[in-house]
Amino acid sequence: MRAFKYILLAGAFLLAIEAPKPFLQQQNSFAAPVQVAFGPNPGFERLDPELVQRAQRTIDVAAYVLSDQRVIEALSAAASRGVRIRLYFDPEQFRRIGGMNDNVMALVNQPNVQARIKAEQNDLMHMKAYAVDGRWLRTGSTNFSWSGETRQDNDIVIIDSPQAAEAFTRNFERLWARRDNRDPTR
Repeated sequence: MRAFKYILLAGAFLLAIEAPKPFLQQQNSFAAPVQVAFGPNPGFERLDPELVQRAQRTIDVAAYVLSDQRVIEALSAAASRGVRIRLYFDPEQFRRIGGMNDNVMALVNQPNVQARIKAEQNDLMHMKAYAVDGRWLRTGSTNFSWSGETRQDNDIVIIDSPQAAEAFTRNFERLWARRDNRDPTR
């Protein structure tokens, strides 16, 4: 009987070792302060400009849509302070409006700002996220648009974590390095 118990324990141990791993493995998980906001609600539209205002060195933005004047002005002010900004866009934004609007073009043409547009493909670059100074990651469903921040049911998640910002930046570097990206200023 004792031998049978040991065999059962050994079998359970082997099953535990070979069991499917959790979706988030230890190397990809981290603990961090997180701010989650749901809109539309009073003050929701100020979250992005306030986070951009904190930037001192870098902002990397992956934007399906960038049309909210408050966000554009905050990015422009950051670039004027010497913050290096990279903007990565989906081409759909520009197809719908026939090109970049004047405010986005003014931002893109500022010193300290670089921009790229994903090549025309069937797959969207649908992210609405950015990393600030390798410390904060902003993500969520909210586009950088007036309606996204004031009228639509959306969320914004701000994570104060160098690990989260670094994970985003690694992915951003992959997007940024695509050979078929376009320069919006040409």
